Amino acid sequence: MEKIMDISLELYKVFYYVASSLSFSEASKQLYISQSAVSQSIKTLEKKLGRTLFIRNTKRVLLTAEGEMLLSHIEPAIHLIQKGETLLSENTTLQGQLRIGASDTICRYFLIPYLQRFHKEHPDVRIRVTNQTSIGCAQLLRDGQVDFIVTNSPNSHLSPAYPAFPIFQFQDVFVANPSAFPLQERALTFQELMDYPILMLSRSTTSEYLYSLFSNRRLKLIPEVELSSNDLLIDLARIGLGIAFVPDYMLTEMRDLFCLSLQEKLPPRQLLLTRQELLAPAAQKFLEYFHS
Repeated sequence: MEKIMDISLELYKVFYYVASSLSFSEASKQLYISQSAVSQSIKTLEKKLGRTLFIRNTKRVLLTAEGEMLLSHIEPAIHLIQKGETLLSENTTLQGQLRIGASDTICRYFLIPYLQRFHKEHPDVRIRVTNQTSIGCAQLLRDGQVDFIVTNSPNSHLSPAYPAFPIFQFQDVFVANPSAFPLQERALTFQELMDYPILMLSRSTTSEYLYSLFSNRRLKLIPEVELSSNDLLIDLARIGLGIAFVPDYMLTEMRDLFCLSLQEKLPPRQLLLTRQELLAPAAQKFLEYFHS
């Protein structure tokens, strides 16, 4: 077992701030200590390590190759410590922020009641919702811009590295204006659906799913309209421009429309909540709504 050097965390902390700013004076301001104390700490660290970490001249400070290597290991450690301190400080008075990624449809028709409840119970927490498609939400999660996302499943863009669990089951439906498409008394096949103008979302998990439904039956779907909004699809279906493919939890908005019957029942899908491994207390508290 390798022997651990007797070097205090404070020395590494001073090194991190100097290396990050490449300035002894800036590091002294951030650490609230004198510049001479910063300089002495760096000299002590270099002596203990037996390595020169900085190249100093009258104009600027540069990292040596050894300094850059050390920074690559110290930086993530400092960030983890800062994250832990933040979690502890937020744990006493549920403050901070809640960062969520979801599509406009999921947010409007599913998440709003949960957000309303959370805001009422924890008014000091800032709620930030980033609106993206389910595909875009997967990227938000990978980039660390959100605590968790709620997306349609299946979603091939999600990484298995992130914890995930289903929170809601829904059914996709084809809806139409009965005056424009008097099909209430018929149960259509997928082949027969090809004879009608299909209105669907553009690049999304839902469009991938719908294309696969037709492709699995050796049919090539050519939609009449592709849009980025389910609400707009409903509006176009309402004026008779085509048959829209939408989730059934939007049914409250489908006045003057009816759901087509199919000879093959569509399999249900799920809303999936996928989250970061390490969560702030605000995000942990919000997730409790789905575990009760």
